[in-house]
Amino acid sequence: MGDYDEDTAFLGQTGPYFWTTFFLLNTVFVSTGFNGLYIVFVGAAPKHHCLIPEVNLTDEWRNALIPFTIVDGVVVQSQCSRYKLDVVRNLSAEGYIPGRDVNVTNLEQEACLDGWSYSKDIYQSTIVTEWDLVCDNQWKVPFASSTLFVGYLVGSLISGQLSDFGRKKVVFISLGAQCLSVLLQSFSHSWRMFCIMFLFVGASQISIYISAFVLTEVLSKTMRVLFTTLGAFLFYCIGYMTLPWIAYGIREWRTLLAVLSATSVVYIPLWFIPESPRWLITQGKLEEAEPIVREAARKNKVEAPAIIFKESESKTYTMLDILKSKNIRCITLMCLLMAINIGYFGLSLNTSNLSGDPFMNCFLSATTEVPAYVVSTWLLKKCPRRALLSLFLVIGGGVLLLIQFIPDALQHVALALEMTGKFGFTMAFSIVYIYTAEIYPTVLRNVGMGMCSSAARIGSITAPYVIYLTYNKVLPYILMGSLTIASSVVNFFLPETLHKDLPETVEQMQECQ
Repeated sequence: MGDYDEDTAFLGQTGPYFWTTFFLLNTVFVSTGFNGLYIVFVGAAPKHHCLIPEVNLTDEWRNALIPFTIVDGVVVQSQCSRYKLDVVRNLSAEGYIPGRDVNVTNLEQEACLDGWSYSKDIYQSTIVTEWDLVCDNQWKVPFASSTLFVGYLVGSLISGQLSDFGRKKVVFISLGAQCLSVLLQSFSHSWRMFCIMFLFVGASQISIYISAFVLTEVLSKTMRVLFTTLGAFLFYCIGYMTLPWIAYGIREWRTLLAVLSATSVVYIPLWFIPESPRWLITQGKLEEAEPIVREAARKNKVEAPAIIFKESESKTYTMLDILKSKNIRCITLMCLLMAINIGYFGLSLNTSNLSGDPFMNCFLSATTEVPAYVVSTWLLKKCPRRALLSLFLVIGGGVLLLIQFIPDALQHVALALEMTGKFGFTMAFSIVYIYTAEIYPTVLRNVGMGMCSSAARIGSITAPYVIYLTYNKVLPYILMGSLTIASSVVNFFLPETLHKDLPETVEQMQECQ
């Protein structure tokens, strides 16, 4: 196989062909901003208390039926208990006045046997209000969230194999699967069905993500760096920032999901994205690859040579091929360690609650990532990948180690650390995707990215349970911070890829140091 970058150097680094493909590919990532985060609103738990049934009670006893409790130093109504209804009903019938004739705090309490009453100040309905996912069942909301990450894990493994049947085909199949999964999820008749469909949403979404990233093979070196930093992640942020305003206008969870599903129609123009000539060549399909490159030359207004590519032998590769070579196995394991994104979710779970509107809070959370993407775009053009990635992993891991030792009285310091940590992890994510794509050869790129992404999903699934299943508040963050910093050290065993051509074959990858 020849050198693809040398064979297509006549196309230049920019031009109408590259810019059109750049923007069409980037629009895919708007959907990932929508569908990866709507659980924030769909799974929100409004203020609630035990439902007071229509029984014969005086107004005084009706108002006193719900006990008060102290939460974080604030006196609030209990969300999971009420005074025993039979006792209160008898006291009301006998004419006793609560607080005067009876000390209500001494009364026996019971669970919310008649269900709950939910505030509709913010949300008309969520999965919490529909299936009463509160009190003893509140664990079902984070479990539902984890099914999305399980879907990411499954999709990472599957898409790595499927995309070698055609990069473009898998992008469109995944978009269709995501649209259908979200739509079916809006018709869920139970929490179990919601979780099952969420798994399919996750699998299809990560498949879109990986396949679209690999399809950047069609771009030039310059455009590829721009895409995998400022482009893809910035368009993800556009979806992330748009989501709260859609949710603000649609407060009913089923309607919200149906509308998000319908937005997939905007991706129909993506069919004009060409298949990857680089991949076609690895499959021995020169007769299909050459017309695509000639069309690119026509759009860029340059003249293509009479013979662009030489004949090459084709070979199909699988995950096992990644592990066959000692060199490749080493690189893969390093990428897997580096992909432990448990730190990002650990930091997210510890983020201080912002006061005010939840829709605005979500918007602000998204906007904090924009500066990181802009800065990473500039740095990746000039700085070595290894040093950059290690630096920002250390920043993120350092925050995880320090933040738990900040006294409650210094919340402004904790908030500043949290934002610094989020900046570090966001930078690391934007760097690691292009770094991984540059390390693997064309014949193994999609499979390799799929395996590394699978390792990242294990961290996503694990993070909530590390937080909630321990009795020590500090230990989880020491563990996650240590893992993140350790991955920054291991990162130095990877080859540097700055200003180097993408490897086409396994042999070229093994030569990289």
